[in-house]
Amino acid sequence: MNQRPAILIARAVFPEVVARLREHFEVETNEQDAPFTPAQLIERLQGKVGVMTTGSERIDAALLAACPQLRVAANIAVGYNNFDVPAMTAAGVLATNTPDVLTETTADFGFALLMATARRICESEHFLRAGQWNRWALDMFAGAEVHGSTLGILGMGRIGQAIARRGAHGFGMNVIYHNRSRLDTGSEAACRARYVSKAELLQQADHLVLVVPYSAESHHTIGAAELAQMKPTATLVNIARGGIVDDAALAVALREKRIAAAGLDVFEGEPKVHPDLLTVPNVVLTPHIASATLPTRLAMANLAADNLIAYLGTGQALTPLNPSVQAGQGR
Repeated sequence: MNQRPAILIARAVFPEVVARLREHFEVETNEQDAPFTPAQLIERLQGKVGVMTTGSERIDAALLAACPQLRVAANIAVGYNNFDVPAMTAAGVLATNTPDVLTETTADFGFALLMATARRICESEHFLRAGQWNRWALDMFAGAEVHGSTLGILGMGRIGQAIARRGAHGFGMNVIYHNRSRLDTGSEAACRARYVSKAELLQQADHLVLVVPYSAESHHTIGAAELAQMKPTATLVNIARGGIVDDAALAVALREKRIAAAGLDVFEGEPKVHPDLLTVPNVVLTPHIASATLPTRLAMANLAADNLIAYLGTGQALTPLNPSVQAGQGR
């Protein structure tokens, strides 16, 4: 009897997902859920043909060289900046992600973060909890309007379009966007969105939401120069990836009121947060939870599992990032 292929689940996931995978593979788990160091990950991957990863596991050339049996890495995320996809392709290792299943939930959270930022919800709650509320005032925590304002979106993929629909249809917002490529007219009409240059986006947006994928080219897409182009009354929301924003420059802009406020779900070097961001009151901070509802996180884990089962069973994953590996059947 042939031994079943072995895989690693690098972080703790739902028991029902582990049970599904055990029907097909010999499964090693990480129930303690402590992120592996690169050396530990290499050690755990010896003899494994597949791995289920999160953003905390880096799959790069050094790891691939040390793990010659690895054939597929399935990320429980849409983003995959933890994958060196060219190195994986060169090594014949398939990379997969989990698009679509988290679009609406992430857009919900992006809009919640926009609302909390614009209306100073966290700042006012801290004030109340500290026992400082002893009278009402006409201008107390007066924030920015959301309805009827201009919503700017940088990055108009699935999530960007879902945020645009919420703004346009739910709040009567004037939606403008910038993207590497312009949407077709039908998609623009569905979002009630208008394409503008990046400079126009920065200058016109009352609320700017970032939904661009991270890459070397998009590193610090929003830095001191870009923040200087924004309205002093504007808000900035980042639900994309850490590194899209220069967090140090943002902290300065917030402290000096060059922009009104920011809402951040992602950070450079997370889970570490730039210490200056922790000392400014006009920022809402959340720990990378935009897709965190139980149904969505379960759907993400199940899709990652589906990719492992499908590729190692039939050679055809559901959502490959480097399909040329699939065509050549990889290692």
